[in-house]
Amino acid sequence: MNLMNSLGRQNLLGNANMKLLAGPVLIIMILSMMILPLPPFALDLLFTFNIALAVMVLLVSMFTQKPLDFAAFPAVLLFTTLLRLSLNVASTRVVLMEGNEGGDAAGKVIEAFGEFLIGGNFAVGLVVFLILVIINFMVITKGAGRIAEVGARFMLDSMPGKQMAIDADLNAGLIGEDDAKRRRSEITQESEFYGSMDGASKFVRGDAVAGLIIMVVNLIGGLLIGMLQHDMSFADAGRTYTLLTIGDGLVAQIPALVISTAAGVTVSRVNTDQDVGQQMMGQLFANPKVLILAAGVMGLLGLVPGMPNFVFLLITALLAGLAWWITHRTQEKQTEEAINTAPPPPQEAPEASWDDVQLVDTLGLEVGHRLIPLVDHRQNGELLGRIKSVRKKFAQEVGFLPPVVHIRDNLELTPNTYVIILKGVEVGRAEAYPGKWLAIDPGQVSGHLEGTPTEDPAFGLPAIWIDSSQREHAQVYGYTVVDAGTVVATHLNHLLHRHSGEMLGRYEVQQLLDKMGEENKALVEDVVPKAITLTTLQRLLHNLLEEEVSIRDLRTILDTLAEHASPQSDAHELTAVVRMALGRAITQQWFPGQSELHVMGLDANLEQVLSQAMSGGGALEPGLAETLMQQTEAGVKRQEASGEPTVLVVQHGLRALLTRFLRRRLRHLVVMSQAEIPDDRTLRITTLIGGR
Repeated sequence: MNLMNSLGRQNLLGNANMKLLAGPVLIIMILSMMILPLPPFALDLLFTFNIALAVMVLLVSMFTQKPLDFAAFPAVLLFTTLLRLSLNVASTRVVLMEGNEGGDAAGKVIEAFGEFLIGGNFAVGLVVFLILVIINFMVITKGAGRIAEVGARFMLDSMPGKQMAIDADLNAGLIGEDDAKRRRSEITQESEFYGSMDGASKFVRGDAVAGLIIMVVNLIGGLLIGMLQHDMSFADAGRTYTLLTIGDGLVAQIPALVISTAAGVTVSRVNTDQDVGQQMMGQLFANPKVLILAAGVMGLLGLVPGMPNFVFLLITALLAGLAWWITHRTQEKQTEEAINTAPPPPQEAPEASWDDVQLVDTLGLEVGHRLIPLVDHRQNGELLGRIKSVRKKFAQEVGFLPPVVHIRDNLELTPNTYVIILKGVEVGRAEAYPGKWLAIDPGQVSGHLEGTPTEDPAFGLPAIWIDSSQREHAQVYGYTVVDAGTVVATHLNHLLHRHSGEMLGRYEVQQLLDKMGEENKALVEDVVPKAITLTTLQRLLHNLLEEEVSIRDLRTILDTLAEHASPQSDAHELTAVVRMALGRAITQQWFPGQSELHVMGLDANLEQVLSQAMSGGGALEPGLAETLMQQTEAGVKRQEASGEPTVLVVQHGLRALLTRFLRRRLRHLVVMSQAEIPDDRTLRITTLIGGR
């Protein structure tokens, strides 16, 4: 067994070494062909290999589904071009040195192309050769080079937008770090590929020009050598060397034309999950109406006197037959689907039982029928994986595992609508369009897009649903572009954070205590049930989550409760104490890495009035309450306009009152106590509420 393993490792190492040496050995062989003379048989073998290689490259380019599947294509272009040029040099040497001996002096392949393909007529061969060069140089190579140039430019312009989209998905928890690295690597590889193709297309154009020059040099050199060195007449020298030269040129130009076609196919494709053949067949011959109209036009032309009626009518019959076959096949599929989806025959209704009682799901997602492919695992629904990532990201950031999202289809919804349900109540509703992209305007876009205007369902930003063809343009203009699955997952993620307190039940709290008990059982027992009840702890954690405070640091929470809690403690009072203990983490959440905190503050007179209201029972006079709300809304807008967090810092005694009052209408406002700010941070009031 050890011997077999060692032999297997040696074979793997040998294969790896062969792959490493393949490139250098090929280059050395190509350069050697330019210097060393080759016998006619070797030329036949290499010319045949060149043709086979060109066909292989074309087939690979046809069957790849995206350009990066053939990322080695620019290097292949270089190697094949060098191979053709080296063969031209080697064949030129043989033609000029031994061409006087006959047509097969330069090998059977050149002779066959010079005699059989063009019938031994050098004038016909010259015309065919020039036509091939023109097609290659003026049509295929020029078009492919232009596409590669534009593709490289758009790819480089769209890189910032694509990077922003990856960062947005990563921050929202839709993808992991490994997926982000892979997608960033793909973007870099795509830009490098199109840049390389832009340069590599010049190889093919240069090869076409070199073919013309080599042909002229061979013709002139052959005539001179034949007449001066071998005492041949002008006619004999012209016939002999011209046929050999044209055969040599055709042998090189036909593979060059095939390679150029492969380059055009590679850079002109649109990224889908189909190769070029499937795209063309699926889109050209998918619509029977198009085939029927085409058959009608061809049939009318076939009835015109003087036209080749039989040929036109034959094509008409073929198109009409294909249209009938596609229509018949479509009807059969629809019939099968109708039979499969037909309701079963009615049965006698069974008696009601406890199985008929359906409890309300904590978290649910209902989708219209056009969104079913996003959540159907049989169709590789991408939204399923993203929802798992959202739940995992939420658990890592907030501190507890959210409920499982129960997904079901709802035929009462419009086709593209989805509804997010919490404890049986709708908390979010929006529309998504599979196959389209949502271009979100972050506020600094440089262009206009055609599409369906809407709003980002998570954050309310203006957005447009666009087709896939406009995706790269949107990224260049500065839009954040996401697909339909990402839209739904981001909306769900936003609502999970917003309603996190409502999802925290006694079961989740007990799970947190059990997890903490694995590390510090004594601390858990000192708090629950000795200091407070499980219900009070649940209420306290609910208060923290409602104020967007993470409960990941459960150890600090329990340590604080062990010190300050008692069986008669109020949950709201304990919340204020725990917030002070978590002050550094709360400050870090809203002001990451900042030593100077730019916040909103209250005017001293207003603070005094509010303190008096607190001491008088905690009720605010209606006029004062409305004024406070209006001025706070204006302050929040000024804070957002300056790019600062919407954080209001007040006296410790006022924080709970203002949080309950102001966050009714300003959900994104954060109210912090001065006692929660760490000593090493400096406060700077940038927006004053209540001042004149």
